[in-house]
Amino acid sequence: MNALAAAFTRPTAERFVVLLFAAILTTGCRTILNMLRTVNHLAPGHASSYHRVFSKRRWSLWRLGRALAGYLLTRWLPTGIVSLAGDDTVAEHRGKKVYGKACHRDAVRSTQSYTAYRWGHKWVVLAILVKFPFATRPWALPILVALYHSDEWNKKHGRRHKTPCQLVRQLLAVLLRWFPERRFRFTGDGNFAAHELAAFAQRQHQRLALVSKFYPDANLYAPPPALRGKRSAGRPRGKGAKLPKPEETVARTQRLQKLNVAWYGGGRRDIAVVTATGHWYKAGRGLVPVRWVYVRDRTGTHRDEYFFTTDLELTVRALVESYTGRWNIETTFQEMRSYLKLEKTRGWTEKTVLRTGPCLFGLYAVIALWYAELPARWRRQQVLTYAGKRDVTFSDAITAVRRWLWDEWVFATPEHKGAFAKIPPRLRAALLRAVAPAA
Repeated sequence: MNALAAAFTRPTAERFVVLLFAAILTTGCRTILNMLRTVNHLAPGHASSYHRVFSKRRWSLWRLGRALAGYLLTRWLPTGIVSLAGDDTVAEHRGKKVYGKACHRDAVRSTQSYTAYRWGHKWVVLAILVKFPFATRPWALPILVALYHSDEWNKKHGRRHKTPCQLVRQLLAVLLRWFPERRFRFTGDGNFAAHELAAFAQRQHQRLALVSKFYPDANLYAPPPALRGKRSAGRPRGKGAKLPKPEETVARTQRLQKLNVAWYGGGRRDIAVVTATGHWYKAGRGLVPVRWVYVRDRTGTHRDEYFFTTDLELTVRALVESYTGRWNIETTFQEMRSYLKLEKTRGWTEKTVLRTGPCLFGLYAVIALWYAELPARWRRQQVLTYAGKRDVTFSDAITAVRRWLWDEWVFATPEHKGAFAKIPPRLRAALLRAVAPAA
C-alpha cells in the first residue's frame, strides 16, 4: 500500500486506499456509492470527495503502474527472464455519453458461426505471469492497460488511430524504459502476430523476445548476401534467396519430432513438431529473423497451429509452452468479470473511464499479491475443495483477503472490537463466512 500511495498526494492517497479496501470488500457493482455503503463510517469525509478521486484529482496511472510492476518484480521475480502476456478484452458499458465507447467484436461471446458485438470499451492489457508457490499454473497479473479507440472515434476527434498491436508496442516500450536491467518475453495471440511488432522486438532483441502465432504462407527469405568488392550501380539487395513457406516445409517433412509439453489450462499434451528458421519479409518493412514451429496435437483434439519467436535461441519446447501459458490472461479476464464486475462500472466522463477500468485490472493483481503475503493459516482456511479441483483459484484468494480485512480492519476498529470479541468463535467464523463470499 505504501508503494501505491506514493503515486498520490497525501489526502488523495488516503481516500484511494479506503476505496481499494472497499472495492475488495464489496460483492456487488464497484460503484463509488456502493463501495462507501460497504465500509460506511470507516470512510472519513464527504462522499463527493471519493468521486473526485477519479474524476478531478491530479494523479498518474503510469506512476501507479510503475509502482505495482516494481513491487511485483522485486518481490516475486527478482532474477531471470520476465514472462509477459498481452491481449485485449471488451467490457460492455451502456450509455449515450460514455467516453470512448464504440461497437467492438466480442471474442468471448463469438463463435465460428456467430459474431457477437458489444457497445463498450476495448482494453488492451499487458500482464506479468507469476508462478506462486500455492498454484500449479502461472497467474497473469495486469500491470499496464490502454484504452483502444475505434477508427471512427479517432477520425471524429482528430486523433491518430492506433491498433491494439501498436498500443501493446507502446506499453512494452514503457516497461523496457522503466526496467532497463531486465529481460522480457512477450506472448500474444494471433491479433499480435504482426510484422511491425516483430520488428520492434528484433530491434530490442537483447531485452525483448516476441512469441505469437505464425502464418502457414508467410514469406521467408535468406539474409541478403554480403557486399564484396566494389559496389555495383543501384541499391544493394534487401533480401536473399526465397525459402519455402512453412506449410511447404511441413508437407515435405516425413518424420516429426515428438515432445511432451505443458498445455492450455495447466495440463500436459503429447505433440509432434516441425521447426525451421528464416527471415520474415514484408514489403517496405524489411526482414525479421524468426524461428517458426508447426505443432500437431497427437491426441487429435486440438487444431494444428503455427507459432514463431524472434528469439532464435529459444528451444521448441519453451516456445510452445510460452504460447500455451498465455491462456492464463484469458482466465484473468473471466475472473474479473465474475468477481470484480468489470462490466458493471458506471463512470462516463473521460478521466473516470480512463482511470476506473485500469484500476480494476490493477485490483486483480493487488488481491493476488495480498493473498500470497497472508499468513499461512489465513490461506489454508479459505481454500474450497471439491471433486476435480486441483489448484487455488482467484475466488479462494479474494475470499481470504476479504475475511482478513473484515477481521483485522473493520471488526478491529474501536467501535466494533469489543462487541466482536465477545462473539463465540464458531459464530464469529460463520459471520465472517457470510460477509466474505467469493461473489
